[in-house]
Amino acid sequence: MAALWLLMSGIYKPLVIGFGAVSVLIAVWVARRTDAVDGMRTDLALRPVAAIRYLGWLLVEIAKANWAVTKVILSPKMEIRQHLFRAPYTQRTDVGQMIFANSITLTPGTITVEVEEEDFLVHALSFSEGDHAALADMDARVTATETPAA
Repeated sequence: MAALWLLMSGIYKPLVIGFGAVSVLIAVWVARRTDAVDGMRTDLALRPVAAIRYLGWLLVEIAKANWAVTKVILSPKMEIRQHLFRAPYTQRTDVGQMIFANSITLTPGTITVEVEEEDFLVHALSFSEGDHAALADMDARVTATETPAA
C-alpha cells in the first residue's frame, strides 16, 4: 500500500517519503498494540486469485449499478421502489461476511443496514425480484474466495 501511495502521489521528496514511512510504522505499531490488548485476531482465509477475480467482477457490477441508479435519478418519473429485505449469507468467516456486506453497500442503490446471525438486512433504492438472485450470486462468489474449512 505504501508503494502504491508513493507511485500515485508522484512526489519523491525525502520529507514526504519520511512522513510516509513514519505513518506506516505508526499504523503497524497501533495494529499490533490493539491486537495484543483485545486478543482478537482475524485471519485472512482468502484465496488470492479468487479474491482478485471477485474484485474484477465487483467493479463491473458497481459500474452497471451506477448506470442503473443514474437512469432512475434522471428519469422524469423517478421510479423508486424502496424496499427492506433480508439477504442470507453463507460465508463462514468474519472477513468473508464483511466482504459480502461491504460489497452490497458499495453497489449503488443498495446498503447493508443491519447484520444478523444468519442474514443481512438490506435496503434497495429500486427493488426488483431479481435482486434476491443477484445477491445470492454475489454471496456465492464471496464464499468462493474463502479457503476451505480446515
